[in-house]
Amino acid sequence: MTLRRRRWKILAALGVSLLVTLAYGAWTYAEVRLQAGRDEAETADAIIVMGAAQYNGAPSPVLRARLDHARSLFARGYANIIVTTGGYGPDPNFSEAHVGARYLSNHGVDASQIMTEQGSGSTHATVLAAARLMHSHGWTRAIVVSDGFHLYRLKRMFEANGIEAHASPAPASVIESSPSTRAWFSLREVLLVTVYRLGRLVGIS
Repeated sequence: MTLRRRRWKILAALGVSLLVTLAYGAWTYAEVRLQAGRDEAETADAIIVMGAAQYNGAPSPVLRARLDHARSLFARGYANIIVTTGGYGPDPNFSEAHVGARYLSNHGVDASQIMTEQGSGSTHATVLAAARLMHSHGWTRAIVVSDGFHLYRLKRMFEANGIEAHASPAPASVIESSPSTRAWFSLREVLLVTVYRLGRLVGIS
């Protein structure tokens, strides 16, 4: 084989690889966005609110939108328990889970109907901890509340841990309301979904 033919074969292989990568990325992005626009809320054992930043004991706008949506679902009778999640992050004084629980309690949800599960910070650790909490009570159905871009991966993580997950995006999400921010977080989610899928393939997630 001549050097020129070898180079063309290498270029052709690289071109095919690029096309496959682009097609995969576009397909996964479409899946993320389709899930983001779908509210699957129905009667469940619990509403699980994914954590987000808090500032000195007050929920960030992202976390507040999630909590308000969970409170709305709770008020409409979708579940009798709300589980707030999220660790301490850079602030050692307040965890996202406890900030969320206090916010809900201050806005009319009875404290006896709020549970907290901090996990260790990552989405995967939070899902594992929340799933263990659900199983310890014999619960198998959950409404999972987060920003829309986050729900495709969350749903599959919960299902992999034996929880029937119904995704419900926060309608007042500050991330989803901005086209540029929505696109950025969704593209980032494509990468995180890929990492999760690869982890499942090799048995580490």
